[in-house]
Amino acid sequence: MTGAIMQSNNIEDTLGLQSQEDLLQPATAAATTKTASHPPSVLMALKRLYRTIMVKTKIKTWSLFVGLQAPVKRLFDIVGSIICMIMLSPFFIITAIAIKLQDGGPVIFTQTRVGKWGKPFKFYKFRSMILNAEDLKSKLMQHNEMNGVIFKMKNDPRITPVGRIIRKLSIDELPQLWCVLKGDMSLVGPRPPLPGEVALYNNRHHYRLDILPGITCIWQVSGRNQIQFEDQVKLDVQYIHKRTLRSDLKILLQTVKAVITARGAS
Repeated sequence: MTGAIMQSNNIEDTLGLQSQEDLLQPATAAATTKTASHPPSVLMALKRLYRTIMVKTKIKTWSLFVGLQAPVKRLFDIVGSIICMIMLSPFFIITAIAIKLQDGGPVIFTQTRVGKWGKPFKFYKFRSMILNAEDLKSKLMQHNEMNGVIFKMKNDPRITPVGRIIRKLSIDELPQLWCVLKGDMSLVGPRPPLPGEVALYNNRHHYRLDILPGITCIWQVSGRNQIQFEDQVKLDVQYIHKRTLRSDLKILLQTVKAVITARGAS
């Protein structure tokens, strides 16, 4: 009898132990699953943190780049304009003497142009036309060879013999280096329009006024006066969105080539 009871207790104990183990197994398995899934969760969190840091770093780097671009370009314009004025000073002297000897009129032609954000400024060129050229412009409008708001005429009768030479070589634009030094213009940028031209602009055309105007620009090295106004605007806006110091240097070098070959000059 006693042996039967002990055997029964042993069986119950054995069954009890098995039952407890059976109960613990799901819990242990769940704990193991939870422990196994924890590292991937941490890894995902670290990945998200890394991506956030990288995005913020890129934004700060880009902001710093954009912030430095304007002062670097300004420094480039100042140094570049001073060097050009010193190196090209013989052309200034020779051109001034030639214009003065031709008709005794003023050497420099001064005009109001529209700059960045619509700000007017004094624009300078070596005079390449007769003294009453502006008065005759309205009579020649019917011979305009350009579409849009600008006026261009290949065989403009107002241009003097000396003016025709300095225009072909773009020497008439050299006094604008002073505009660059003053900060009204840049070495590279959209060409500054006349107030009368801006009055005819539509909304898209006004994008050209978002930066400083330049002595040379992307469409001048692509065909100069052969490119129609709407295409000029398209190229100017393209330059504004993608401009860098490297692209400015490239345009300046291409300008030298265009001047030497007199491609598209009038």
